[in-house]
Amino acid sequence: MFLSEKARVISPSPTLAVDAKAKRMKREGYDVISFGAGEPDFDTPDYIKSAALSAIDRGFTKYTPVGGTKEIKNAVSDYFKKQIGISYEHDEITVSNGAKQCIFNALYCLIDDGDKVLIPSPYWVSYPEMVKLCGGIPVFVPTIEEGFMLKAETIEKIIDKQTKVLIINSPNNPCGCVYSKEDLQHIAELAVEKNLFVISDEIYGELIYDDAEHVSIASFDNMFERSLVVNGVSKSFAMTGWRIGFAAGPKELIKAMENLQSHTTSNPNSIAQSASAEALNVLTQKGDGVIKAMVDEFSKRRKYMVDRINSMKYLSSTVPLGAFYVFIDISETFGKQCNGSTIINSTDFAQLLLENYHVAVVPGVAFGADNYVRLSYATSMENIKRGLDRIDQFTLSLK
Repeated sequence: MFLSEKARVISPSPTLAVDAKAKRMKREGYDVISFGAGEPDFDTPDYIKSAALSAIDRGFTKYTPVGGTKEIKNAVSDYFKKQIGISYEHDEITVSNGAKQCIFNALYCLIDDGDKVLIPSPYWVSYPEMVKLCGGIPVFVPTIEEGFMLKAETIEKIIDKQTKVLIINSPNNPCGCVYSKEDLQHIAELAVEKNLFVISDEIYGELIYDDAEHVSIASFDNMFERSLVVNGVSKSFAMTGWRIGFAAGPKELIKAMENLQSHTTSNPNSIAQSASAEALNVLTQKGDGVIKAMVDEFSKRRKYMVDRINSMKYLSSTVPLGAFYVFIDISETFGKQCNGSTIINSTDFAQLLLENYHVAVVPGVAFGADNYVRLSYATSMENIKRGLDRIDQFTLSLK
């Protein structure tokens, strides 16, 4: 066996078995409805595509600076100034192959072996694995009893001398919660008091509903030098395949992240950088009606899905205020049977739903919350209605 210890600590995705079965069933001709998508079902706006074609036509197909062109750093700086009210200089901004690479690069440059990283639970599946790959120890901070909201007093009970970094994700995947300004203020004060560095994953920052407000923890007093804001174009602009993420924070960290990136992937795609700069510039300077239309449609789907779920036997959900996911409490189905098989956890629920009613959902165990499943409403209303009809039939069949 030639695998390194680092490779051996990577956990396989708990969702792979269900996902593989769903794909196999589709290939075999089954009408499978999937609620697993972590990407908008809308197309990338035409003006962004045109910017990419223009970059190709003018021969912008060579290497760029590792951390991004002047053009895209200007666009990111203007975007952050408008969105979260913070002015970042070019040496305080870096661009990577997706927001995920930004987060990994930051963790690699921030933590040493044995350092602890606080991760609110439920969490996005890649956070703990990235921490482990960097030699750190993921420590999960419970939030379910607080309505999925991270609280400073809960964090304070867990902090010890090895704790170095806190990851925040708002708007949140998988819960859809949006942290309040008051809660972020308390967390920021604690971070300063306890000398914590905060990575703030704000990739869903444009996907906000009702009266919710997106606030960045980096905007509070004394947080500029101890926080990294991470964002990108994947979710807000329906550009998941373009692979452009960006981050802003202290120049020493940004330089280290770019040094690391220079030895791994080098610069992000030149053409995608041009297209992403155009996307950000249009949004910052003019506002983007395409994004607004997408958010309005997501909001309609969200309300329909939550109302339907809460009318079903055994299931319940709170109303998400951001992103495009509904996190469903399935704990009342535990101990119930479907065709002779007993539901004990979220994987059982997902597998039985897929096998018997041809609906794919993501088991909550993937996010550290085995009493839940995640549904994405980044799919058509027609699919949502048909899929929820089947889930309703599934719950009514349980004995």
